[in-house]
Amino acid sequence: MSSAVHGFTDDALGTLDAVGVAAALRAGEVSRAEVLAAAIARTRRVDPSLDAVQLSCFDRATSAPETAGVFAGVPAFVKDNTDIAGLPSCHGSAAFTPHAATVTSGPGAQFLYSGVIVLGKSTLPEFGLTASTEFTHRPPTRNPWNPEYSAGASSGGSAALVAAGAVPIAHANDGGGSIRIPAAANGLVGLKTTRNRLLDQPGARKLPVHLVAEGVLTRSVRDTAHYLAAVERFGANPTLAPVGLVEGPSARRLRIGLITADVLGRPVHPDNAAILDSAATVLGGFGHEIIETRLDVDPRFIEDFKLYWAVMAAAMTLSFRLGHREHFDARKLDPFTTGLIGLAKRNPFGSAAAAWRLRGGTATYDKHFAEFDVLLTPVLSHPAPRIGELAPGQPFDALFAKLVDYVGFTPLNNVGGGPGISVPHGLLPAGLPGSVQLAARRGDERTLLDLAYQLEGASPFPRIVDRPAAAGAA
Repeated sequence: MSSAVHGFTDDALGTLDAVGVAAALRAGEVSRAEVLAAAIARTRRVDPSLDAVQLSCFDRATSAPETAGVFAGVPAFVKDNTDIAGLPSCHGSAAFTPHAATVTSGPGAQFLYSGVIVLGKSTLPEFGLTASTEFTHRPPTRNPWNPEYSAGASSGGSAALVAAGAVPIAHANDGGGSIRIPAAANGLVGLKTTRNRLLDQPGARKLPVHLVAEGVLTRSVRDTAHYLAAVERFGANPTLAPVGLVEGPSARRLRIGLITADVLGRPVHPDNAAILDSAATVLGGFGHEIIETRLDVDPRFIEDFKLYWAVMAAAMTLSFRLGHREHFDARKLDPFTTGLIGLAKRNPFGSAAAAWRLRGGTATYDKHFAEFDVLLTPVLSHPAPRIGELAPGQPFDALFAKLVDYVGFTPLNNVGGGPGISVPHGLLPAGLPGSVQLAARRGDERTLLDLAYQLEGASPFPRIVDRPAAAGAA
């Protein structure tokens, strides 16, 4: 078993989460300069082993003006598909060389509203289209718990940096599981919010099916809760009641539907099933009623999602091609991206029908909550794969089949628009953290945070600092 890679040490960050760092800064226990120096040193220590940083802007960070907000002065990374003025966005692609953004996007501004200091951009696979942060043009992003394994995707770089202790919080977004998948692989909390709860990437709400939600990756439930309570006020959506600050579990007793099979009705890997059973036992101990049930979705759901995903890939590629013109080189696209584009071109009518059916996904999602308050599911159908198993250079059909085998639960929340949270729970073989997903009615992030606090309190999250660290990485 490979040693873990982490930067935790006795410096200004210690083992503090983002709430803890912000509190220490406010109390004058540490200075902003000390905190930033610690985060920069940690990043430099771990990234040669993880390849999670797309670009760094350390000098810019240390000279940045003072910030305000719930996480004022806390160091962080932004996922490299989100524009921050003055920094380029590569979107994980070698097909073009981006210019520095002239303006900060809505999601970028929302993240900065929390008060964080950006140290740089974190990696994602090309255009965020797959479930492992691997490339054909650069080294893969590795899992700090065991670098032989995938960090997940598409927010894999953010997840690896938070799990390794480089920073306590990082930006992420989720169009099919891209917050929750890397959260699960790296032992983090990852909340995908209700559709339209937070600001979106430009043009997202004009798409036939709006899939993507913005958020963060953290090491504690309270960090996620404090972040959401703060930034939901930035461009607040008047159609959704505010979640507010959830500071701990409630005493409510809930009906929880236990899902043990994916959207195709297939059981998950025994190791993941054991983690799920353990979490169900913990929640049952709080007095919640746990009832085994199944997902009730159109049997065409996966094929429809695949076709729509292909259309999204083709649309994004065309957008970048038009934006960069003669500086865009399609020959440098990853084979998985070109495979998706080819699929979309071969199926114009099928793609339209798939999008039409997926637009009914909200009703499909909602009906699960006629009987239950919450669904408890795995995040992933099997443990995180080894580096290379989901590499983008392999035959397209073979890779997509592997992705379906791996990610059988998360896309339903994106299509349905409901919130879902990945919560660490227990340990898997190979030294990897376990996890479960909680899903709730649209608009009910509060209940998810309540239950996440219960799991965290009853079964403290596994800590990478308890794993042997690789030489020079701690």
